[in-house]
Amino acid sequence: MSVYLNGAFMPVEEAQISVLDRGFLFGDGVYEVIPVYAGKVLRLDEHLQRLQQSLDAIQLDVVEDWPTLIADLVESNGGGDLSVYLHITRGVAEKRDHAFPYSCLPTVFMMATPFVPVQDLEQVQGIKAVTVVDNRWLRCFIKSICLQPNVLLKQQATEAGAQDAILIRDGFVTEAAAANVFVIKDGVIYTAPKDELILGGITRDLILELARGVGITCREEAPSVALLESADEVWISSSTREIVPVTELDERPVGNGEIGPVWYNAMQQYQAYKQQLIAG
Repeated sequence: MSVYLNGAFMPVEEAQISVLDRGFLFGDGVYEVIPVYAGKVLRLDEHLQRLQQSLDAIQLDVVEDWPTLIADLVESNGGGDLSVYLHITRGVAEKRDHAFPYSCLPTVFMMATPFVPVQDLEQVQGIKAVTVVDNRWLRCFIKSICLQPNVLLKQQATEAGAQDAILIRDGFVTEAAAANVFVIKDGVIYTAPKDELILGGITRDLILELARGVGITCREEAPSVALLESADEVWISSSTREIVPVTELDERPVGNGEIGPVWYNAMQQYQAYKQQLIAG
């Protein structure tokens, strides 16, 4: 695997950072994940806009030619279906101090790993999820590398025999441990609005755009627990998982316990969009 670190491409085994890097010591940095299908980057501009939003939020100035770097990284890793990961920290400081100096040179790391995108909808299986209390901080719109709360919430789901956790704050659904959440009732898609309580997903936005394009009503309002419990369908979405149906929630079936028709409609639109991207 070829990776990029601070101005150079190199084998992953050669990539090293200082133990004094603030990303290592404080989790002081942000990241971005971008899917690539057959060498074609999905919604690059939108991903880079979200990356810049995160950088601005932590007061970190980084000047890079991201499109060229990403294209070179994809090419150096053979193209195909890849997940591109960008990891930017504040860099190395002379001493460990919570207050950050403005003189640090940011650490910029990028890698591309193969992933298997959804191809045959008939092979997709629903997952189990559990509801847990959303006890994270109040700046979830920052795609921070400090993911300890999300790690613990996902582990809580894993130990309960589920594949993901759906987070509840003050009686409403925010998101999942590492994904956005959609609740479908009577043919209407509900998902939390993009505010400080969720990380607004690029895949989330695309799903809503495509669904509205075929006449599906979408409401960007946080689903209540009551709506979640009575849902006909529940999905989660992320850049590399695409749209995943949840068919069991808290050991009870969602709807009739089967993957629902609105999911099939949305996924057909999503797959068609991917094919258009690949075809150029």
